[in-house]
Amino acid sequence: MAATKSPQVHDKLVIARDDLQGLFDALHQRGYQTIGPTLRDGAIVCDVIRGVEDLPAGWTDEQQPGAYRLRRREDEALFGYNLGPHAWKRFLHPPVVRLWHAERTNGHFRLVQEEEQSPQLALIGVRACDLHAIRILDRVLAHGTPADPIYAELRRKAFIVAVNCEQAGETCFCVSMGTGPEMHDGYDLALTELIDEGGHYFVADVGSAKGAVAAASVPHRLATDDEVEAADCKVAKVAREMGRTLDTEGVKEMLYRNLESPRWEEIAKRCLACGNCTMVCPTCFCTTVQDVTDLTGKQAERWRKADSCFTTEFSHIYGGSIRATPMSRYRQWLTHKMASWVDQFGTFGCVGCGRCITWCPVGIDMTEEVKAIRAADRARV
Repeated sequence: MAATKSPQVHDKLVIARDDLQGLFDALHQRGYQTIGPTLRDGAIVCDVIRGVEDLPAGWTDEQQPGAYRLRRREDEALFGYNLGPHAWKRFLHPPVVRLWHAERTNGHFRLVQEEEQSPQLALIGVRACDLHAIRILDRVLAHGTPADPIYAELRRKAFIVAVNCEQAGETCFCVSMGTGPEMHDGYDLALTELIDEGGHYFVADVGSAKGAVAAASVPHRLATDDEVEAADCKVAKVAREMGRTLDTEGVKEMLYRNLESPRWEEIAKRCLACGNCTMVCPTCFCTTVQDVTDLTGKQAERWRKADSCFTTEFSHIYGGSIRATPMSRYRQWLTHKMASWVDQFGTFGCVGCGRCITWCPVGIDMTEEVKAIRAADRARV
């Protein structure tokens, strides 16, 4: 498939499935480490991949509250799944980072400079909800005060290949949150995978100058109006098939009014306070800092590690934890996502990806909990 001209920003291109490896090759030649979906341990996870051969061709997933299963598709779609447990924060906001280490020599400590730890990452397969999650992390970690230099540098170097959803998941509600499934901006390339009488190909939207340069290295042609329409229709179909909905109208004020709702205790009877929801959430960014030394006292290190508001240590102050019960910790998490996050950052902390529903061991569904609290709130009026 020969190129007709050099790609420009906003061009719509067609890239054949057999030519997609060229995109990986182009990114590798430019020094990028490619991260994308692959099969491992009975799930589709994100990890370092070499190319098309590592993608989960012909696999999809079935998700319900507290349940995740893989199954074979009837075709060989490369991105024909919903979402796995890994959010992209795992790579842009690493869960374990050594901040510094020091050595003691002759009674004096010497601080040892950390090596550069910010590779160029190409994120392959980013969905619309996760794209919005990255934008939220940008606001908090890259543009906040103070900024997180580790995140800011990884994010600055990142190349994003977004992929429009093939299907709506049973636990997805991105339409309710205004975060998908349609892509608008924030990517270098956005792909829509199509398998029809025309073959197996991708309609690629060039979103940046970096994306145009990468696309120029891949065999392509300009998309026809019919091909662009087919891609748009596919995204519109996904939007109509959302598995969940969440009414966001006045939700912040409604939750603030119901901090003492008996529903919180009902949730706590099921909640294990395991922290799974915070681990899989694409926007949870809390960390803790730990200082360690070796047995000789000659080596000291400071580590930053991912933390969760579901642990008792998270809110521990002099005298004990201020959130000693699962009820108080779940209430904190949900009201932060849907209420106080808006006050802090001007947006919801939830993008409707549904991971917290799927990966909750007991299947707690935040959309159902908000609905129940809202129903009780209306009944009191």
